[in-house]
Amino acid sequence: MNPELDKLHPYPFEKLSALFADSRPPSDLRHIALSIGEPKHPTPALITEAMIKHIDGLSVYPTTAGIPALRKTIADWLDQRFQLAGNINAETQILPVNGTREALFAFAQAIIDRKQDPLVVMPNPFYQIYEGAALLAGAQMHLLNCDAENDFMPDFDNVPSSVWTQCQLLYLCSPGNPSGAVIDAETLSKLIQLAHEYNFIIAADECYSEIYFEETLPPAGLLQAAVAAGYNDFSRCVVFHSLSKRSNAPGLRSGFVAGDAAVLKTFLRYRTYHGCAMPTATQAASIAAWSDENHVVQNRRLYREKFTAVLDILKPVMNVSQPEASFYLWAETPIADTEFAKKLYEQWHVTVLPGSYLARDTKQGNPGLNRVRMALVAPLDECVEAARRIRQLIESLS
Repeated sequence: MNPELDKLHPYPFEKLSALFADSRPPSDLRHIALSIGEPKHPTPALITEAMIKHIDGLSVYPTTAGIPALRKTIADWLDQRFQLAGNINAETQILPVNGTREALFAFAQAIIDRKQDPLVVMPNPFYQIYEGAALLAGAQMHLLNCDAENDFMPDFDNVPSSVWTQCQLLYLCSPGNPSGAVIDAETLSKLIQLAHEYNFIIAADECYSEIYFEETLPPAGLLQAAVAAGYNDFSRCVVFHSLSKRSNAPGLRSGFVAGDAAVLKTFLRYRTYHGCAMPTATQAASIAAWSDENHVVQNRRLYREKFTAVLDILKPVMNVSQPEASFYLWAETPIADTEFAKKLYEQWHVTVLPGSYLARDTKQGNPGLNRVRMALVAPLDECVEAARRIRQLIESLS
């Protein structure tokens, strides 16, 4: 067996199951899950219709690089959404992937050089795939705590040059999971300059980029910052996007990777052996999704309604505020996060994810302690009911 497997931590939801192992929630209350970031809004009909229409594509092997029409559609979407001034090349700078999760993991396996004592830099808290990818690629991790004092952003300015010198890969997540914090374009440009100075690659997880609250103020992206900084070839920059959150299609397992052509050429070679080509019916459904913005605007409207209603209930009793983007609330708890989550489940049949399960201990502490992540993915009435139960728990504690 691969000895690196022993370094992997239990997944957060495995820890949550263990926390609740001896709990018996009230049977007269329906269970409301705010713990898993799985969108529950209806998948748009245009996606399912395109999938059904092209189901005969199951009779052929798909290519790893994907069909030209999909890559062209993605290039057009990127160009318009992130103002790339026509610099993205559909043939050499885009690869379709089966969701960002598998691509974020595979990417580290393809680019990390184990012989060079590699270091992977990432935010803390983080999407646990980053950690698993780094460890199984034979790298060490350098965690950048994201706490309230720094608006839940990594403090890039205080990263020592010795860390950047050893860094081979920097994982970014903007909008962030779990905080929803957004890295601004100026900071992204500085990071791109650092990547060129110290010879590392930036992998930007932007899967929440289309869930934001001001229609005229979408979050900046890494490729957008690259063009603004004069890196029109997107050198050392790779972004990861998905239809799971944007289009409420987590079961479609469809996304893409885009950026540096030289890096993607190597990644394509890896993926050819990896055996992860996207079925052609899925590609047809993806073309339909990336070609339409109306359903995405509607999606944001539904999330705005939920955030407004839930925050009206919780803000009087809890330190919580609307994030810049994403569908998460990153709320401070009046007691230990694990104790809070357990009481909420046992007394009110609501599940939230303890923040400490999403972070790791560092010399500066665990930035997830005394926080919980709430995913406002359930229908509006369930989110409102969950907020009322959470408020009742907090009022009972005080």
